[in-house]
Amino acid sequence: MSAHGIFDLPSAVNEPVRSYAPGTPERAELHRRLDELQAERIDIPCVIGGREVRTGKTFESVMPHRKRHVLADVHEGGPAEVEQSIKAAADAWRDWSRTPWEERAAVFLRAAELLAGPWRSTIVAATMLGQSKTAHQAEIDAAAELADFWRFNVHYMKRIYEEQPASSPGVWNRLEYRPLEGFVFAVTPFNFTAIGGNLPASPALMGNTVLWKPATTAAYSAHVVMRVLQEAGLPDGVINLVYGHGAAIGDPALASPDLAGVHFTGSTGVFNAMWATIGQGIDRYRSYPRIVGETGGKDFIVAHPSADAAAVVTAVVRGSFEYQGQKCSAASRIYIPESMWGDMRGELADRVSELKVGDVTNFENFMGAVIDAKAFQTHTEAIEEARSNGRSVVAGGTTDDSEGFFVQPTVIETSDPHDRLLREELFGPIVTAYVYPDSKWDETLDLVDSTSPYGLTGAVFARDRAAIDDAAEKLQYAAGNFYVNDKPTGAVVGQQPFGGGRASGTNDKAGSMWNLIRWVSPRTLKETFVPPTDYRYPFLAPDDAAAEPGGGA
Repeated sequence: MSAHGIFDLPSAVNEPVRSYAPGTPERAELHRRLDELQAERIDIPCVIGGREVRTGKTFESVMPHRKRHVLADVHEGGPAEVEQSIKAAADAWRDWSRTPWEERAAVFLRAAELLAGPWRSTIVAATMLGQSKTAHQAEIDAAAELADFWRFNVHYMKRIYEEQPASSPGVWNRLEYRPLEGFVFAVTPFNFTAIGGNLPASPALMGNTVLWKPATTAAYSAHVVMRVLQEAGLPDGVINLVYGHGAAIGDPALASPDLAGVHFTGSTGVFNAMWATIGQGIDRYRSYPRIVGETGGKDFIVAHPSADAAAVVTAVVRGSFEYQGQKCSAASRIYIPESMWGDMRGELADRVSELKVGDVTNFENFMGAVIDAKAFQTHTEAIEEARSNGRSVVAGGTTDDSEGFFVQPTVIETSDPHDRLLREELFGPIVTAYVYPDSKWDETLDLVDSTSPYGLTGAVFARDRAAIDDAAEKLQYAAGNFYVNDKPTGAVVGQQPFGGGRASGTNDKAGSMWNLIRWVSPRTLKETFVPPTDYRYPFLAPDDAAAEPGGGA
């Protein structure tokens, strides 16, 4: 359909978060949908060129909190499916890259409405069961945030397209924002369904075609996201969904000369390896691939002696233990002044002991299970290490994988400012506290800045304005998302664009136009309305040429 108008977009507003409080209709509907999904074991195919592809080689999608309950059998792809996806993406690119922007916008705006409406209970339930999120955590992620991404991104696209150069008299200068040549490889993590839905969608919105590899532990919700996009009218081959493990998908994708970009969220180590592979084979590509990644974090809360202690305790509990600490932004190291720690230590232990851990379909539980056996082992070993090396376990410290992968929320105190538990990412419900002398505020800020290689999120708590300003200055590169008197989690699309630097990624800010700009290649067009017909310029005339009477030289 050709456009005969310059169109405005529907207003983008953040999707309201439903409470799921007792007696609400959404709570009853979610319970019903949870029961339905748990009662069936589905077959999940890859989706390539709009076709369901069943390879016959499957892995099980299980509930982390009930690890023997299989939700689905997922068909695993490999090099052959990657090759098919790259071809399907190339075939779809010819039409999709030329589709008017407003038609592309309409697909994702419709997807947002479907997600927030008739598909809401399904995507929330799938995220709860497959990724062990509570109803609240699944709601803010899979329903609200993903709908926000799809709505706000179309506004950012329009803002990019509206950025145009000046034109001099007789000339019309234009910038067009072409899709990249080739396909974008989107690699998404287990911890946020919204990331799984945004990383392939944002390049697709800009006219690109995509090969999407979700984490195997998020296959169940990825399947639902793909069905929503298909119902919204996304053309076949624009996003090709292939499930699989690591190198089986990544190696052939990165080896393709048609690789135009990588959109990644995951571990720093995997991202570094992908970047190295691209760099070492740079001559094979038709164009330099765009590499966008959000990786690890060792996120901090630092409290000044003037801070409100109750606010700090609440921020630590919510910022460290919501979704089992498996958020990229979760607080995992805290710095508390001596004058505050005496009372706070007991208060923190009391609050953490109140947190109920268990099956997320029981809405009284604050936490579910960690994602899988590997994560469970990592956290168990860290807790054992804390006990064996003289640190103090302030709260929690127990694990149990008999039914599901449960790790109790754990607070550890260390006297070593360079402790491994303050430096290395654990990605679980473990937070380590370092208590500093009140007089060492400046030195403590230096510790916060230098102890960890990451730079994703962080928070300062203080009532002293000078202390806040000091922290904001000294921690300028320690966090790409910096919070003042608030926990370091919970970035909202359109309000806090998300991303960090250092070992935490390329800081291309998901939830902003700065991310979308990476998925286009601008072209400048200059049109001259009346072109010159003589190559000679006035300065070429000889010095003895007669000047016009009364004229200048």
